[in-house]
Amino acid sequence: MNLDTLNLEQLEAVLHKDGPLLVFAGAGSGKTRVITYRIAHLIREHGVSPRHILAVTFTNKAADELKERLAHLLEGDEARGLWVGTFHAVCARILRESGRAIDIPPNFVVYDDGDQLDVVRRILIELNIDEKQMNPRAIRNQISRAKERLITPDEYRERASDYFERIVASVYPRYEAYLRAANALDFDDLINKVIDLLETKPHARERYQDQFRYILVDEYQDVNYAQYVLTCLLAGKYRNLCVVGDDDQAIYGFRGAEVELILRFEQDFPDAKVIKLERNYRSTQVILDAAFKVISENKFRAPKKLWTERREGKPITITPARDEEEEARLIADYIVQQVRLGKRRFGEFAVLYRTNAQSRAFEERFMRERIPHRLVGALRFYDRKEIKDVLSYLRLIANPDDSISLLRIINTPPRKIGQATVKQVQTHASECGISPYRAMTDPLLLQTLPSSMQNALLGFVGMIEQLREYAEMHPLSATLKETLKQTGYLAWLEQRGDVESVDRAGNVRELVNIAMRFEEREATREPEPDEPELSPLMRFLQYVSLVSDLDTLNARDDQVVLMTLHAAKGLEFPVVFLVGLEQGLLPHALSETPREIEEERRLCYVGMTRAKDELHLTYALTRGSYEGRRSQIPSSFLRALADEPAPTLYQVMYGAVAPTKPASSAPPKPLAKSVKPAPNAPFLPGQRVRHPELGTGIVVKAADVNVTVMFPGGKGMRTFPLLNCPLEEA
Repeated sequence: MNLDTLNLEQLEAVLHKDGPLLVFAGAGSGKTRVITYRIAHLIREHGVSPRHILAVTFTNKAADELKERLAHLLEGDEARGLWVGTFHAVCARILRESGRAIDIPPNFVVYDDGDQLDVVRRILIELNIDEKQMNPRAIRNQISRAKERLITPDEYRERASDYFERIVASVYPRYEAYLRAANALDFDDLINKVIDLLETKPHARERYQDQFRYILVDEYQDVNYAQYVLTCLLAGKYRNLCVVGDDDQAIYGFRGAEVELILRFEQDFPDAKVIKLERNYRSTQVILDAAFKVISENKFRAPKKLWTERREGKPITITPARDEEEEARLIADYIVQQVRLGKRRFGEFAVLYRTNAQSRAFEERFMRERIPHRLVGALRFYDRKEIKDVLSYLRLIANPDDSISLLRIINTPPRKIGQATVKQVQTHASECGISPYRAMTDPLLLQTLPSSMQNALLGFVGMIEQLREYAEMHPLSATLKETLKQTGYLAWLEQRGDVESVDRAGNVRELVNIAMRFEEREATREPEPDEPELSPLMRFLQYVSLVSDLDTLNARDDQVVLMTLHAAKGLEFPVVFLVGLEQGLLPHALSETPREIEEERRLCYVGMTRAKDELHLTYALTRGSYEGRRSQIPSSFLRALADEPAPTLYQVMYGAVAPTKPASSAPPKPLAKSVKPAPNAPFLPGQRVRHPELGTGIVVKAADVNVTVMFPGGKGMRTFPLLNCPLEEA
C-alpha cells in the first residue's frame, strides 16, 4: 500500500485514527480512494480486526467497487470479516442475524416499490376508496416519508390535519399489519427495525457497537433522518465515525434525505476533525469553473472550490435549439461526427436530463441515426411483469405467507381460479387471522366451495409444496428451472407466440442465466464470520430485491448512455450533454421554495461535474407539452455563466473557436448580472437572427443599446448596436 499516491488532504484523512471525522469530498476528488486506503491502513498499520469495521455505501455498485479496491490493497484474508454494503443490505443482514429478538424471523421477504403499491391498492379496495380519487403512489410515498422520520401509525394519526393525511392515517396501520402477516419488510423497515432492535434490546446494541468500532459512511449528504439515527446508535460507544460527502451534491430531498445532517455534523460531534478534498481528478478547470459559478449562488453550503491540474480544456458550449427534436438532432449529429472522425467511441457520451419524459426525442433520433444507446432507469429489469411473476413463485416457495406474491400468480398462467374464489380465500384468511396460502387448505373454507374449486386450490398448494421440497435438495438454478417447468410459465409465454411474449420469454431465460451466474459467485465466495445461514434461494431473493439498474451499468459497453441527473450521481463520462436547461425543467416547475431551488441547482451542478473532457449545455426555445407546444425560457442557472469579459468561453455546439483567453484558476470575479432587454427590444436571448454577410446566428445577450450574437463556422461572437441594426429575425 503506497501512501505516496495520496495528496496531503487525502493522506490526513487516511491517517486519522480515533474520534469523529468529517470529510467534505468534492466531485471527482478521490473519496473512494480515501475510504479504501483508510480501511486498509486501520487493518494493516493499527491492527484493527476487519470484523470491527463497517463501511456503508449508497449503491451496490459502490460497495462492489470498494471491495474490489480493497482486494488490491490487502492480501489474502486480510479483509475477511469486514462489513461493506448499502444501508439496506447491512440492516437486512443484522435482522437475519438478530431479528428474532423483536419477532422478525430470518426468512422475511423484502417488498419493493411495486409490492408496496399493490398492498396500498388492496387496502384502498377494502376501505372502498377509489384510487382515481386518491393516488396509491402518493399514499405509499407519504407512509415512506413518515417511516423515514420514525413516525409511527399512531403518531401519524394524531398529526393528520387534512383530508389526504387522514386517509393516509387510515391506510398506514393496515399497511403495517399487511406486511406483518406476509412476513415482509419494506425498504424503510429494514432501517427502522434495526433502530428498534438497538433501542429496545441492550444486548443487541452492545453487540453491534462492540463489533463496529470503526464506521465509515459514504455519501453522507444523502442520509435521511432514520439512517442518521441508526448511524449515531451504532457509533455511540466508540465514536470512531468517519463520514464522507459533499453538500453540493445533495439531491435526494424528495426521498427524505436532509442535507442539514452533514452540515450539522460538527454540532453533533464538537471534537470532529474536518478535512476538505478540493483537488479534482476528473474534469478540466474550464468545467470546474463553470460548475462553481452555478453552485456558488447557493447560500446554504459549506465554502469550498474545486481545482485541478488539468488547466487546458475545451470550451463549454451553450446551445439553444428550436425545439426538443432539434436538440436531439444537434446532439446526434455531433456524436456521429466525433465517432466517424475516430475521436470518440459511442460509450464515451452521456445525455443527462431532469425528467424521464425527455428521453423520448433522443431515443427516436438515435434509433433513426442507428446510434447504439442504453436507457438507464426507465424500467428496471426486475420490475418487468414476467420477471416479477417468476420471482413471486420463488418468494412463495421461500415464504408461503407472502400474500402479495400469492395473489399475483395464483392464476398466472390461467388455472381456473377466478377472482370470486380469490375473494373468498382472502375473506376467510382475514376472518381467521391466517395467510391466504394457509386458508386455501382450511377445511372450513374448502367445504363451502364446489369440488372443482377445491381441486384447483389444493392442486396449486400441492405444486408449491413439491417445489419447496425440491428447493431444499437442489441448487438455485435447478429450482428455478423446475419452477418454470411445474408452473408451465415459460411454456405459456412461448405458446402465445406474439412478439411481446417472445421478448418476455427471453427475459425469463435471462433470469435463469442471472441465477446461474449468482450461483457461480456464491460457490467461490467465502462466508463471512457470524454470517447468518440462508438458503441459496433466500440469498438470491435478497440480492435481486436490493439490486438497482445502475449496478449493471458497464462502462465498457459502447453505447451512448441516456439517464436522469439523479441516476447519474457518482458516475463520470468523457463527454456530457446536459439538456433541457429551461425554466420548468431545470429548475423543475414543482420546485418553488428557496430550499427546493437550491436542490435543483445542486442537481445542475452534479450534471456538470459528471463531465471529464467536454460539457455541452442545451435548451429548447419551444417544447411540446400536454397543453400543446409552448415557448420556453432558458434556465435561470445559465445566468451564472454570463462571463462578460470573456464571452467566447461559452460557445454554441457547432463552429466553436478557441477562447480569447485561457481559463483562469484565480478566484472568480463577482458574477455579472444578466442584463434585461428593454421592454420593446426587438431581440431576445436564444432567438435566431440573420446577418447579410455573417449568416444565421443565435442571440446570446440583448441589452438596452446592443445585441450580442454567436455565429457558427468560426465567425465567433459579434456585438451590434440596436440603432440601424443589420440583423433580422431568421
